[in-house]
Amino acid sequence: MPESVKKSFVIFTYFVLILSTLLVFWQVRNFSFLNYDDSDYVSANTQVLNGLTKDGVVWAFTTNRSANWHPLTWLSHMLDCQLFGANPGLMHLMNLILHLANTLLLFAVFRKMTGTLWQSAFVAAAFALHPMHVESVAWIAERKDVLSTLFLLLTLAAYVGYVKRHGIVRYVLTLLLFALGLLAKPMLVTLPALLLLLDYWPLERIRGQGTEDRRQRAKGTSQKISAGQLIIEKIPFFALSVISSVITFLVQLSGSAVAHIDILPLKVRTANAFLSYARYTGKLFWPQHLAVFYPFDADSFASWQVAMCVLLLLVISILVIRFGRNRKYLPVGWFWFVGTLVPVIGFVQVGLQGLADRYTYIPYTGLFIMIAWGLPELLSKWPQRKTALGLSMVIILTTLGICTHQQVSFWNNNFTLFSHAIEVTQNNYIAHNNRGVYYDTIGRYQDAIEDYKQAIKTNPDYSEANYNLGVACGKLGRRQEEVEAYKRAIKIKPYYAKAYCNLGIAYDALGRRQDAIEAYKQAIRIKPDYAVAYLNLGVTYYRLGRYQDAVEPYKQAIRIQPGFVLAHYNLGVDYSVAGDKNSALEEYKILKTLDAEKANELFKLISK
Repeated sequence: MPESVKKSFVIFTYFVLILSTLLVFWQVRNFSFLNYDDSDYVSANTQVLNGLTKDGVVWAFTTNRSANWHPLTWLSHMLDCQLFGANPGLMHLMNLILHLANTLLLFAVFRKMTGTLWQSAFVAAAFALHPMHVESVAWIAERKDVLSTLFLLLTLAAYVGYVKRHGIVRYVLTLLLFALGLLAKPMLVTLPALLLLLDYWPLERIRGQGTEDRRQRAKGTSQKISAGQLIIEKIPFFALSVISSVITFLVQLSGSAVAHIDILPLKVRTANAFLSYARYTGKLFWPQHLAVFYPFDADSFASWQVAMCVLLLLVISILVIRFGRNRKYLPVGWFWFVGTLVPVIGFVQVGLQGLADRYTYIPYTGLFIMIAWGLPELLSKWPQRKTALGLSMVIILTTLGICTHQQVSFWNNNFTLFSHAIEVTQNNYIAHNNRGVYYDTIGRYQDAIEDYKQAIKTNPDYSEANYNLGVACGKLGRRQEEVEAYKRAIKIKPYYAKAYCNLGIAYDALGRRQDAIEAYKQAIRIKPDYAVAYLNLGVTYYRLGRYQDAVEPYKQAIRIQPGFVLAHYNLGVDYSVAGDKNSALEEYKILKTLDAEKANELFKLISK
């Protein structure tokens, strides 16, 4: 093929990749925040909403919020808020831009490594359009997926440059890009092993592989070296992976995100891991019943199913090794898939899910490799193979695009997302709880209660659903039910400060003021910087006529949150009722700078 024609095909491929990806995902520009992690990552996170600040940068590198350590992801969200404010549509578009960049980079990197056009194009297109990748793109909280993958692909691009022309600068650049990827999401810890796989194929750097030197020189790669030298070359990369893994484990442990071995025994985790490998493989070819959350159901594991999954993995592994001597793409693709899933396959169980679509964002590339290079070879003796492969590629990718477009639409808002999850999964207590939260926010409290009760019926130990049930019952004035719900939440989660605080509110509404005081004090013992609990404690003392006792809780609330308008107002009211007009006037002066309307209310009370 003439060079000019080849360049035209490359440009056309880039154009098609861009157009198809935008067509499938463009609808995300109108999507809203979700009540599943988006509030923790962005919409209710004051550090992030403040944009890029000095304090925010320090916080990003030191926080263990969300039981994760990914400072670059936090900074990315902060930059969004700095540029767009709290605009979910533009944040979704930023995720889409990163996904599109990943798609184009994947095509460029594989074309550079393999020298092929159509196989590389298929891998990139399948990556862009597969329904299992929707979660990583259409969920603001999963920015870490698309961002870390960007740095993974930049690392691969830099590594290919280093391989073709050795130099300390290229090596350090590769290492730096890998470090940035780890700062976005620690799932990249398997990348050093991935580099060794690429050394085997398509870079073919290992001495003794038997590839002709002429072909090696044609690829522009450096002279072959021994496997031992290649491993030594990767030691700094493995060191970064170890450091990232230790930090991540400690952060997740401190955030109580890691399930205890007594709750999920190693036997159960191992069974789920093998089942998950099989399920992920199956969903590659038949991506149906996709959901934002798949409940971990240990009781559903049949021994024969686990045994079949183990056998399947062993057989595939043996076959790809056996036939991989002459078809190196087979072991590289398979072990890319198997290896990059290891950090999230569940041996160290983080979270409540059995598996997750987002975990396939990087691993599926390995299976795409096997298909892209394996199918043409399988049909190599068929005279019409080029036509058949071309048509098959168009049909497969078009079908994927249509399915993905439909799957993207479910992520539009909380109702569509969680209703779909309830429809396609069983016993999905997370989906019921979060749809209940949605109902609660729009005032459909009875519908919210029904969803919370369903979540509790499925998982009685789900403290969050019990807490939310209490909130909804309180809004309907069903105070005794509210109290019982908070008590159950606290029994499940003894250090649940928010539940104790709301329990105090419920007791106060029932006239059980002393019980309310004890509940607020317990919330404060658990969370000493709980400004709202201090405020409510002061209110209860005030209602009991214990004006002097109310002063200190109000002051504590103000110390914790200096601009706390209601605390200043209530303190001023307390001073005024107690006859301390001068102190009340001081609070009035402060309120004038915070809230003029509240300041005027207080002044009228003082003036009586």
